[in-house]
Amino acid sequence: MGGDDARLRAVVSLAQAMAAAHTPRGCWRAAALGACEALGGSFAALSVWERGRGRLRVLVNAGDRAAGEEEFPDEEAYPVHQFPEITEFLHERWAGGGEPDAWVETADGPVEPGPAGGGREARPGAHGYRRGYCHQRVAALRRRGRGCCVVAPIVLHGRAWGELYVARPVGEPVFGRADADFATVLAAVVAAGISQTERLEEVRKLAFTDPLTGLANRRAVDMRLDEAVERHRADGAVVSLAVCDLNGLKWVNDTHGHAVGDRLLERFGSVLSRCGAMLPGALSARLGGDEFCLLAVGPGADEVVAVATELCERAAELEFGNGVACGIASTGDPIGPVVSARRLFRLADAAQYRAKAARSLRPVVAGRDGEVIRLADSPPKAAHDRRRLRGNPP
Repeated sequence: MGGDDARLRAVVSLAQAMAAAHTPRGCWRAAALGACEALGGSFAALSVWERGRGRLRVLVNAGDRAAGEEEFPDEEAYPVHQFPEITEFLHERWAGGGEPDAWVETADGPVEPGPAGGGREARPGAHGYRRGYCHQRVAALRRRGRGCCVVAPIVLHGRAWGELYVARPVGEPVFGRADADFATVLAAVVAAGISQTERLEEVRKLAFTDPLTGLANRRAVDMRLDEAVERHRADGAVVSLAVCDLNGLKWVNDTHGHAVGDRLLERFGSVLSRCGAMLPGALSARLGGDEFCLLAVGPGADEVVAVATELCERAAELEFGNGVACGIASTGDPIGPVVSARRLFRLADAAQYRAKAARSLRPVVAGRDGEVIRLADSPPKAAHDRRRLRGNPP
C-alpha cells in the first residue's frame, strides 16, 4: 500500500499545485513538474494540439532541460503527422469513451511485446500498456540523453487537447505498465486543472476587459497604474499617462443613433490599440463612455508624446469623428513629485481638459510649453472626480 499511498499523495499534490497557480504559464509549469515528480522522471513537457495548424506546440519544458530547450518556448512545435501514436489517438483510436491510454517510448527503438501483449498494435483492455515506436521521439530521446519517456494524451471537454510527456535519463529503469496507467490518471488530473485555469482566465478577462472595444477597462488601469507608480518610486522608471476624450460622440449618438456611436468607439479603440503597440508594454484602455487612456512604463516622455500626436491625427480621420482631446502627464517631465497614482491621473486629466477647452489638435502635455497644469484648472465635476482611484491620497 506504500506505493499506492505515495501515488495518491502525488495526485493530490499535483491538483493542489495547479489550483494554486495564478496564470496559465504557472498552471502548465505546475502540471509538468508535478507529473515529473509523480512518475520519477527527470524531465517533463506539456504540449497542446493546434488543430488549425496540424501540430503539437510545446507550452512548457520542466525539469532537467537539454541544450536548446527553453522553459516556455515561443515556437517549439512538431507536425502531428510525424508522430504516429498521437495521430492514432487524435484520428483513429479514441472515440471519446473513457481516458485514452498512455504509451512508452525507449531510446533503444523497437521493443519486444510487454507482459500485456505489448507492441504498438497491441491494446488489451481499456487501460492497456503499449510500448510504441516513433522514429522522431526515439531520435529526440537519444539526442537529449534520455533513455525512455511515457506519453499520456490529454482530453479536455471531450476533445483531444494535447499531451503530457515525462522522460527519464539513460540508465534509469524504463517506464512500465503501472507507470503508463498512472500517467493516464495524471493526464486526467492535468486536464481538470487546465479546465479550471481556463475558466478563471475567462473570469479575469471579463473583469478587466471593456466588452465593446476589447481594450482593458478602468479596473485594469487602476491596478496597472498603482504598480507603475510603485515601480517609479522604487527605481525611477518613467511612467506616462495619456488621457483621451473622443470629441462629438453625443452628437453622433443623437444624429445617427447609438449603433453608429458604438462603431465610432470601436474604431477609435482600434486606432488607440495600434498606436499603443508602438510603445513596448503599453496598456490601451477605455475608461468608460467616450474616455480612453494609454499607460506606458519605460519609454521616454518624448516617445509617448510622439505616439499620442499620431493618435490625434489618426482619430481626426475617423468617419463621423471629430478628433480627440488628449492630455499627457509623465514623470519624465517637470510635473513635480508623483507620490500616488491618483496625482498622475489627475494631472493627465487636467491636461486633457485644457486640450478640450482649447480645441487643440495636438496633445497638451503637463509641464511643457509653458503649460502650468494646476489641478484647480479642472471643473468642479471634472471627469477625474467621477473616476476616482481606489483610496489613493491626492
